[in-house]
Amino acid sequence: MSSKGRTLPPSTATGGSAGGHGCTTSRAGDRTRYDRATAHLDPPFAIVDLEAFDANAEGLVRRAGGKPVRVVSKSVRCRALLERALAHEGFAGIMAFTLPEAVWLVRAGARDVLVAYPSVDRAAYADLARDPGLAAAVTVMIDDPAHLDLIDASRDGGTEEIRVCLELDTSLRLLGGRLRFGVLRSPLHEPDRIADVAQSVVRRPGFRLVGIMAYEAHIAGVGDKVAGRALHSGAVRAMQGIARKELARRRAAAVRAVRAVAPDLEFVNGGGTGSVQHTAAEEAVTEIAAGSGLYQPHLFDSYTSYRGRPAALFAQPVVHRPGPGVATVLGGGYPASGAAGRDRLPAPYLPAGLRYDPQEGAGEVQTPLLGSPADSLRIGDRVWFRHAKAGELCERFDALHLVEGDRITASVPTYRGEGRTFL
Repeated sequence: MSSKGRTLPPSTATGGSAGGHGCTTSRAGDRTRYDRATAHLDPPFAIVDLEAFDANAEGLVRRAGGKPVRVVSKSVRCRALLERALAHEGFAGIMAFTLPEAVWLVRAGARDVLVAYPSVDRAAYADLARDPGLAAAVTVMIDDPAHLDLIDASRDGGTEEIRVCLELDTSLRLLGGRLRFGVLRSPLHEPDRIADVAQSVVRRPGFRLVGIMAYEAHIAGVGDKVAGRALHSGAVRAMQGIARKELARRRAAAVRAVRAVAPDLEFVNGGGTGSVQHTAAEEAVTEIAAGSGLYQPHLFDSYTSYRGRPAALFAQPVVHRPGPGVATVLGGGYPASGAAGRDRLPAPYLPAGLRYDPQEGAGEVQTPLLGSPADSLRIGDRVWFRHAKAGELCERFDALHLVEGDRITASVPTYRGEGRTFL
């Protein structure tokens, strides 16, 4: 995988505005384009609108304000589209979600892959320790010296130096720690604690400390303008405002503490689609991580800091017309990960105005949809959905059909289509 040049046909269309209602077409016009482009396909299938994808990529780069954007692979899960993102000026490097995935990507041509989560995959560590090319291209994540012990025990005779990144806990802790906002990830919250682990790395033969990563999920991954929840959204915005200021101070102190131990630190990674411009404004941060904004799944419609254009959609066919105001499609029960709730379900998107039957929701084999637009649908018509999250869509489909204008210009395999399921 190379980041030089496009491997897919470049989009020839330009323009567009937030929320998927591009300036050249209306939402209804998008439906017409997508139906025409895919008329020869039998649903279910998934598409990516390349005009929207490219516009979203350029928007992320603008918001990063000159700092490189590392594309998050779990939000894309398609090598061809990872390459397309990297072909945009301003993108550099991949953030992978597992070590075996990182090994696979490098063997396919990627040159700079940061693994976002600690791994305990002994076979992948053995590959890393035995292969100079892999060892030079992959950076692993740790937050505990126990990870170093596991890596050393997995080397299987390999002697290559392992590149290491430390994860800083970004959570906001109030009332003496009794109130916490943020995900339960790294135990390294305070600058002195991450500096202690940095010392463990630099003193240990066979490892090189090259980076710090701090993902502020409670800022970058929580919507702050949720429809119908004004009070909740206001509280989220207030929390995020406090959290950004607290984290900026603590992240800067942590970076100073680690650089005192490892002066040649190569990068400090932070952010996410929902916080790109805020994180990029921190002097201590050298690169931004983002990926979901390329596809713009529907959970990201509830962010005030970012509105992209829906780029990834999937189509399900109408197979029943049970009565007036009802159309039932085949399948469609593709919930997203996270705390269970209605917001984790795919959103019926085209035609606009459809909603789930509260008695059935999104089903494994069928999904009834209610609303007056159902009366215009016939057996065999397709309904277009947006997934709640980004890359998880690709676990359901083995290919993405790439749409430009009103035609498909390429069909490319997802990770699943290449026989790879890493989680």
